[in-house]
Amino acid sequence: MKDNNQIMLTAEDGSEEAFFVWEKAEIAGREYLLVSEAAPDEDTEEEADAFILRVSGEEEDEEVLYDVVEDEKELLIISKYFEELLEDIDIEM
Repeated sequence: MKDNNQIMLTAEDGSEEAFFVWEKAEIAGREYLLVSEAAPDEDTEEEADAFILRVSGEEEDEEVLYDVVEDEKELLIISKYFEELLEDIDIEM
């Protein structure tokens, strides 16, 4: 993870994209991140796309591996948790 709560994600095709970490949580022994291309401190009323990532492991070079949470049941549980942590946001799927 980079400073200022920003991470660089590398896709399978090798392309990289920066995301801001809005919140972290450990639930049932797994670590989750709520990330978005918009910084959490940006004062905007506009909607922003966000993703919930699950830490899936670490490689030898200390890079962290993430999976996008796609399972509807898991996504619903984790999104509700993040909504409670961040009282001023609504997560819509």
